[in-house]
Amino acid sequence: MRWIAVTVAAIAIVAVTGAAWLYTRAPGDDPFAPCRSAAVAGGTGAIGGSFTLVDKDGQTVTDKDVITKPSLVYFGYTFCPDVCPLDSARNAEAADLLAERGYDVTPVFITIDPERDTPQVVGEFAEVFSDRMIGLTGSPEQVKAASQAYRTYYKKQDGDDEYYLVDHSTFTYLVLPETGFAEFFRRDTTPEQIAQTAACFIDHS
Repeated sequence: MRWIAVTVAAIAIVAVTGAAWLYTRAPGDDPFAPCRSAAVAGGTGAIGGSFTLVDKDGQTVTDKDVITKPSLVYFGYTFCPDVCPLDSARNAEAADLLAERGYDVTPVFITIDPERDTPQVVGEFAEVFSDRMIGLTGSPEQVKAASQAYRTYYKKQDGDDEYYLVDHSTFTYLVLPETGFAEFFRRDTTPEQIAQTAACFIDHS
């Protein structure tokens, strides 16, 4: 697969872990307060929302079709040499740990590189990590709208038309079907930490 073929490439990925809209949460009336480690400026409603994308079978789907269970949503691309495969493996492992504890959680991979990531490509990429993982793509406009809804960053680098790289943020988002965006996880969050936090949110939902 293509993403394996470029794992030796030198790359600088922009991991926006210090984004200005993140800060330490103060106690309040939030029912999920015992579960949270941080907050989002403008409230949790500022992140997430509706999207329309394309699944591995080429079928158009919306967030209502995809987020039917608690989900770990990640924006990346299959040609990514190291960050996206590592994060996707981490998210899949977190979902497996949750399954062992009786929680049904879906990892979701949304590409930010629709020019190369066809439905088949994102489907194969997702299946490498977990049969639970859903891979999504779409038109450039659909992908941009989904990215903006989750306030993610991506920018195509200059280079070869086929072998270009894409800078992008690397947060994983916990999304609940009933309430929407719940929490974010940085790259250094372990599978065990994600599982523990996600379980807390599910228990309090």
